[in-house]
Amino acid sequence: MSRESVRPWEPYVWPVLTASVILLTWHALVIWSGTRVFPSPLRVQQGLAELIHKGLFFSYMRDSLFRVGAGYLLAVGLGVPAGLLLGWYSAAAYTANPVIQMLRPISPLVWIPLAIIWFGASDAAAIFLVFLSSFFPVVVATMNGVRSVPAVYRQAGQNFGLSSVALLRRVIFPAALPQMLVGLRIALGIAWLVIVAAEMIAVTSGLGYLILDSRNAGQRYDLVVAGMLIVGVTGLALDVAISRLERCKSVRWGFLNDA
Repeated sequence: MSRESVRPWEPYVWPVLTASVILLTWHALVIWSGTRVFPSPLRVQQGLAELIHKGLFFSYMRDSLFRVGAGYLLAVGLGVPAGLLLGWYSAAAYTANPVIQMLRPISPLVWIPLAIIWFGASDAAAIFLVFLSSFFPVVVATMNGVRSVPAVYRQAGQNFGLSSVALLRRVIFPAALPQMLVGLRIALGIAWLVIVAAEMIAVTSGLGYLILDSRNAGQRYDLVVAGMLIVGVTGLALDVAISRLERCKSVRWGFLNDA
């Protein structure tokens, strides 16, 4: 279905209707099965209200967002310049690309024992894991974005007498930006996944710790499911926020073929 045929109310009504059906089905299955372990939507709502009343909701949310923000911004701050250089200079890419491709498939969670040894059970350990999970997708997306810039763009810039630095800043970077944004979006999603897993092991706060602690301390599955829903809704909000960048006029031309 093309975007022109989508009615104005559909992007809002259909998600709400889908969520309502899921909640009703969930409630019905809990009643039908008679389970006393898996919570009903009402119990999860009560558990969420309890977290808010005790102040844990905002405290743990703040800690998780801080760790993700710090690690992700560090990865972007280092990964984008590195990707630009690797995409621009072929010799640098030939040297560094084998190392990148060797480290990139390693799950960031494998680094948890080393992160704890290096940084202890602290925010630094979680931030380091988020950085690792985000850095390589950012570098690869930026590098590939630079490489995919049509040669005619470079030739046009050179014909206007642009220096290498000016050409990279005024021509190559804007042309590679659409593909870079895709990498930034993927990296943010991975970072959010990793921080929840890391908080179950490396720190004693955050949404991941909330889920694990609720399971171990009294088997509070209502809080476990509440934590899972918070993670999902927050991840959706982060994805929507970064996808807004794709609508900016300066990069929108790169997505015209997807419209």
